[in-house]
Amino acid sequence: MSDAKPGGVEPGQIMAREIAEQPAVLERILTEGLPHIREVAERVKAAHPRFALLTARGTSDNAAYYAKYLMEITLGLPVGLTSMSTTTAYRAEPDLSDVLCVTVSQSGGSPDLVAYTEMAKARGGLTLAVTNVAGSPVNRASELDLDVLAGPELALPATKTYTAELLTLWLLVDALRGGDGSAAKALPELAAGVLARDAEVADLALRYRFASRLVLTARGYSYPTAREAALKIMETSYLPAHAFSGADLLHGPLAMVDNVSPVVAVAAEGVGGAALEPVLERLRERGADLVVIGSAEHVAGATAGFVLPSGTPEELSPILEILPLQQLAYHVTMNRGLNPDAPRALAKVTETH
Repeated sequence: MSDAKPGGVEPGQIMAREIAEQPAVLERILTEGLPHIREVAERVKAAHPRFALLTARGTSDNAAYYAKYLMEITLGLPVGLTSMSTTTAYRAEPDLSDVLCVTVSQSGGSPDLVAYTEMAKARGGLTLAVTNVAGSPVNRASELDLDVLAGPELALPATKTYTAELLTLWLLVDALRGGDGSAAKALPELAAGVLARDAEVADLALRYRFASRLVLTARGYSYPTAREAALKIMETSYLPAHAFSGADLLHGPLAMVDNVSPVVAVAAEGVGGAALEPVLERLRERGADLVVIGSAEHVAGATAGFVLPSGTPEELSPILEILPLQQLAYHVTMNRGLNPDAPRALAKVTETH
């Protein structure tokens, strides 16, 4: 039996609609959002930050993780992910002079995000809010802000706000290094093409209907994708899903993988996919049921998979990688007779302190 449906809407209808909106959201950011992103980038450049700190929770934390890779690799800027409880629980007030402090949040309303942002500003940090709600408490607490322009997101699992955060953060970093954003121009069309192959994902989802656990793995820019996919699967289908960096997987968790253990690997073109190859080989040796989302070469060596469009720059690939994994979470959930629009025990704004 399906979970109760909100407002008489059929189960899954809201999440499916918001997944489908993503090409239009990406196009909106590239056209309407880019001028302001460039203005913010100029303000950041003028401040000459020596370090960056990223603050986020949940899905936005995975977007922040992606930004960490971007900033460290393309800007050479040291980046850390904050532990908000150091401020909210332990009352620490570090010196944040000359530090860029970015808070990433869909709602911008969680009290711990607001508290850390206020502290960062008071302690000399240049604060930047990246949210989907203009005028949110986090926006008001920040000196600078960027609207990811995803529009209202009604399903509890975040889908379009996640890819909107990724593209907004990429455009910001690209502007900081002097780029014009043109490398992302093809993303809306490519995203539409990926989403149009929903039937392929629905077939893949059948293998997980009765699974008791799922392991996801990736390296480099794709690692945040694995984390976000695990989160989506857990919160919608209640299937335990564990995400590991390929390097970490070999340091112990590989022991729980056997010939009945389903594994999803994200292995796109580029350095990260190449670095994952030894991990894929070990998984094949253990007889794992291995599904790969990524390049044709990596999919060919797996039990099954989904081939991503070739030629996408590796740093932009996560925006496409997550799309079939969002669809996978949706279909696994529907196959289990659950409602992905309204997972039990969850709220859109999480009141953490």
